[in-house]
Amino acid sequence: MPQEETDWESLTFGYYPTDYNVRSYYSKGVWSRPELCADPMVAVHLAATGLNYGQQAFEGLKAFRCRDGRVCLFRPEENARRLQSSCAGIMMPEVPEDLFLEACQLVVKHNRRFVPPYGSGAALYLRPLVIGMGPHVGVSESSEYLFSIYACPVGPYFKRGVTSVPVVIQRSYDRAAPRGTGRFKVGGNYAASFRAMHEAYEEGYQGGCLFLDPQEKKFVDECGSANFFGIRGKTYITPQSESILASVTNDSLMTIAGDLGLSVERRPVPVEELSTLNEAAACGTAAVICPISKIVDLDTGRIYGYGSEPGPVCRELYDHLTGIQSGRLPDRHNWLREVDLKSETT
Repeated sequence: MPQEETDWESLTFGYYPTDYNVRSYYSKGVWSRPELCADPMVAVHLAATGLNYGQQAFEGLKAFRCRDGRVCLFRPEENARRLQSSCAGIMMPEVPEDLFLEACQLVVKHNRRFVPPYGSGAALYLRPLVIGMGPHVGVSESSEYLFSIYACPVGPYFKRGVTSVPVVIQRSYDRAAPRGTGRFKVGGNYAASFRAMHEAYEEGYQGGCLFLDPQEKKFVDECGSANFFGIRGKTYITPQSESILASVTNDSLMTIAGDLGLSVERRPVPVEELSTLNEAAACGTAAVICPISKIVDLDTGRIYGYGSEPGPVCRELYDHLTGIQSGRLPDRHNWLREVDLKSETT
C-alpha cells in the first residue's frame, strides 16, 4: 500500500493492515525493550487473564503529516498517562511513559509509508494494548503481560464534511457501574455499550445513545464511545462523573475553548439542562467532534433540538483543533511530538 498507489479519498475509519507492530513483554517485574514484529497475530493461552477475566486496557491516538512535511503525534504523553491509570485500575503493571513514547515512535517510523498526506483529512491511527497473558484459573491478576501498538491509516470520520446526527437517551442500559471501571479505558466498558448502541442505530439514531449516570439516571454521563459537551452562549459545558473516561480530545477542546474566549464548566449536568444548550456534541479521537442535531428522550417524550447543521462554536472548535493537529495553525500548547523518521534505532 505505497502512498503513490493509495486512494486516500476513499479511505474509511476502519482496520487496514500495515507492515509492523511493536511489542514489549512484562515478566518477573520488568518490561522488555520494545521490538518490531511483522506478524499481526498473537498467541494467547486459553487461561490468560486477558481472555478469562477481561484484564486488558487500550488507548487510541493519531499521527498526522503536517503542512511542513513533518509527521507528528498528538499529545501522546496524555495517552501514556491515561493508559497508566487504566492499568493501575485493573491491577496491571503500568507501562512507563518513556517506553510508551518509544513504542509510538517506532511503530510510526516503520509504518511511515502508511501516513496519509497532508490535506487528505486522513491520519495514521495507533492502538496501544496491554493484555494479561499469564494463565490463571482462579480469579486473580496475571504475572505476565503484553504491551503492543499496532497502526493503521484511517480516513476522516465524516467523508462529506462534519454533519449533525440524532442521539437517543438510553435509560435501559448502563455503560459502567458507579465507582466501577468507567473512568478506565478497558474493553469491557465498550462491550457493555454494544447492545444499547446497536438498538439506537437500528432505530435510526446515527449518533447512537447518550448514557445517563448509572446510579440515579438524573445526570448526563457520556455517549457510547465519546465524551459529551454542550455550548450555552459563551460557555463550554461538559459532564463530570466518576464513571466517565477522561478524554484527551475533550481536554484539548476545553483548552481551545478558553483560548477562543469561552468559559469552561466541568461539572455534573442535569438532564433538564439539555434544554438550555445552543449546541451539543460528542467528542473523541475518531471524529474529533460529532455535532448532535437532537437528543430524544423516549421515556419522557422530550426532544432537545440543536439544528440540522453543526453550530458555529462546534465548527470553530473543530477547525481549530484539526488545524493544530495538521500544522496548519500554531501549536501554542506544545501538543505535537515530531516522529524521528531518520534515526536508525530500532
